[in-house]
Amino acid sequence: MKMSKFSWNPEGPSAVIFGDNLPLLRQLPSESMNLIYIDPPFNTGRVQKRQSIKTTRSTGGSRVGFKGQSYETIKGTVTSYDDTFVDYWEFLEPRLEEAWRILKNDGTLYLHLDYREVHYAKVLLDALFGRDSFLNEIIWAYDYGARSKSKWPTKHDNILVYVKDPANYTFNNTAVDREPYMAPGLVTPEKAALGKLPTDVWWHTIVSPTGKEKTGYATQKPEGILRRVIHASSNEGDWVLDFFGGSGTTGAVAMQFNRKFILIDKNAEAISVISNRIGSGTLSEQVSYFDSTDIEDEQVGI
Repeated sequence: MKMSKFSWNPEGPSAVIFGDNLPLLRQLPSESMNLIYIDPPFNTGRVQKRQSIKTTRSTGGSRVGFKGQSYETIKGTVTSYDDTFVDYWEFLEPRLEEAWRILKNDGTLYLHLDYREVHYAKVLLDALFGRDSFLNEIIWAYDYGARSKSKWPTKHDNILVYVKDPANYTFNNTAVDREPYMAPGLVTPEKAALGKLPTDVWWHTIVSPTGKEKTGYATQKPEGILRRVIHASSNEGDWVLDFFGGSGTTGAVAMQFNRKFILIDKNAEAISVISNRIGSGTLSEQVSYFDSTDIEDEQVGI
């Protein structure tokens, strides 16, 4: 996988960028993206366990990394860290400010969080976009994982949806997948066969641990969620931005439905997962890879 310095061209190919998202966002032109979906860290406060991985350059390595060099991966001991952002909103707020600037006038932002931070995000985005620009709070409900015996088990995420201009935005309500009626006997057989448009509560399972979507990336989101987002809030040929790229679900779905995309992540393992995931697609030649790890965090006026 050959990588070069990032330079965005609206007529160019989709992009996967290795680097810190804030200075990269500051390099993107204002009003350039049609849709932004982000799934930032949730600030769980829990100790997360990860296995350390050491990558070393080797002429006989099984992986081809940055600048075409060969590498081998050596797995180390399992370590843990406290997944707590002491200054979470100091981290996220400037990135949301850039998201507002980058969105086109008819663009839409989807911010995927959970109960820990979503109420703070709502206040911040109301101030940033304006309260009239709040479109929805989507509840993604699922039923999998551990069960609490001391409280109601938490089985949903929150997705806040804001538009740049509440009088002019993209919403393709007839393009999204339809759902079965919960009481099909209360509607006509024709309506029951067609199904109904989704509401702001989305019942969708998580990525199956044994399913074909599974990449092994810890925070991977299911393609079904992104299909609905991308179909509803963008059109073919539009640009979709995800600056917490993770496992690359946004890019994989955008590619399937003829949207261009930019994925940014500063985790080298995320970039590896993304390249493996979209590199096997029939449209993979329409994606460029960039190494921007040396860009300094300074504001660029555009």
